[in-house]
Amino acid sequence: MANRLYNVFFHTHTISGIIISAALYVIFFTGSISFLRDEINAWERNQPIETDYFKTIDFDKALSEIGKEKELYGRDINFSHRYFERRVGVSMGRSKDTTLQEPKQRGRRGNFFYMDMENFDQKDYNSNYSLGEFFYRLHFFAQLNFFGRSGYFLSGFVAFFFLFAVITGVIVHWKKIISSFYVFRPKAKWKAIWTDAHVALGMIGLPYQFMFAVTGAFLIIGYMVMLPPVQSVIFDDDAQKMEKAMAYDSEQEYEFSWNKMDQQISINDFVEETAKDWTDVQITNLQVINYGDENMHIKISGSPYYSEKLLGTGQKTYRARDGFVTYDKDPFSKISYAEGALDTLRRLHYGDFGGYGMKLIYLVLGFITCFVILSGVLIWQVARDRKTVSLAKRRFNAWLVHLYVAVCLSLYPVTALAFIAMKLFADDYGDMRRTFLYNVFFYSWLLLIVVFLIKRNNAFTNKVSLWLGAVIGLFVPIANGYVTNNWLWTSWNNGYYQIFVVDLFWLLMSLTAFAVLYRINATTKQPDKVSTA
Repeated sequence: MANRLYNVFFHTHTISGIIISAALYVIFFTGSISFLRDEINAWERNQPIETDYFKTIDFDKALSEIGKEKELYGRDINFSHRYFERRVGVSMGRSKDTTLQEPKQRGRRGNFFYMDMENFDQKDYNSNYSLGEFFYRLHFFAQLNFFGRSGYFLSGFVAFFFLFAVITGVIVHWKKIISSFYVFRPKAKWKAIWTDAHVALGMIGLPYQFMFAVTGAFLIIGYMVMLPPVQSVIFDDDAQKMEKAMAYDSEQEYEFSWNKMDQQISINDFVEETAKDWTDVQITNLQVINYGDENMHIKISGSPYYSEKLLGTGQKTYRARDGFVTYDKDPFSKISYAEGALDTLRRLHYGDFGGYGMKLIYLVLGFITCFVILSGVLIWQVARDRKTVSLAKRRFNAWLVHLYVAVCLSLYPVTALAFIAMKLFADDYGDMRRTFLYNVFFYSWLLLIVVFLIKRNNAFTNKVSLWLGAVIGLFVPIANGYVTNNWLWTSWNNGYYQIFVVDLFWLLMSLTAFAVLYRINATTKQPDKVSTA
């Protein structure tokens, strides 16, 4: 490769990495936590559930409870079990019977709520807000959507430039990428140490990082395509037209007949019948169309267990009055290219197809990527800490790295603190759960960042963050045992594996942090070269 071309790729890799490094670290750290989203919610609410939970729900009772507060006739009602938890998302459209005198509904959220399928308690989005939801949304900056979809645009921008950084990094290191992988010089200068770690761990996580750069960019950009402005231009503001074009659904529509059904229909019977036909399928969605009408239909959807088939979904639609199957899509049938491609990208990104073994691999690779990001920043700073560089530039570079290190490393103790705070105090805040979590997380994060910036010592930031995270993290399972009496051994003995996994995660994180601190203290340390005083 010509020197000029090499320099172009080298500087592209460096600049793109520096621009997105702090944001990318937040994405990977919180995204790694999000792999345990369902487990975190079960831990926070003390609500473990059994496998195939959706098949055991009493939908007749659920509809009866909803009907006590709302007129259901003529509505389309959807029960969705997207996440593996006891609370199911319920969405309802307006009644198609325009003669009904119903209160004016207030926007989209007025027709959506979460229902606990054990006690049929209903909660809106704010009162249902959880740690799992928080970290899942933080990993694509949903909390920054102050101006339209600014958070989503930012995460899409970061994902796109991360793809740039991965590709250019491979090109830059191509000739020495194999030989450099086996090089480790723990007694060399700091630049050599960071470079060795950056290349070796970057090589280990390369397929993972490339996959996440591609799938992350696609999912964000794909979401933007679904927004109303794009729909209005490409699909004439017709959502159904868009769905057909994307091959999501080719089923016919079921018209409202304006005639009430004169017989009692059990929704549970249709679910049980479908479960018997789909023995190797996990049912995740139930939709009641034209509730209580003569043309009422029940649509049941699910996907095969990942041990049986990775891609594809199944769907059965019954005519309620006589049980006739009007639409039947075999979960194990051949799927379209569009459906297969989208399912593949989602499965790869979420890592939910291989049980806890796959989650562990994704989790470890996610944290390795965090280290690769920070080591890249430190390489950049050390490489520019030379006498040939002006003092003003050296100070700016040092300040920038201090900021990046403070933002990134302080996430660990702040996350542990958020777990304890939500476990001990969140139930007292009801509808203000989200506000409480925001205050605890973001203010404590800001406080630590300010303290570390005042200190301006990366070694200090590293040690204190590890020490605080390790100590606070040890209190996470203790807080859970104190509140729920589900201590680590109790959860294991009772089969509450979701709760057990979260407590074990924090215990292992703390032990790992203590081990790292021990090795740091046992090794000769070099102070920061550049003084920013």
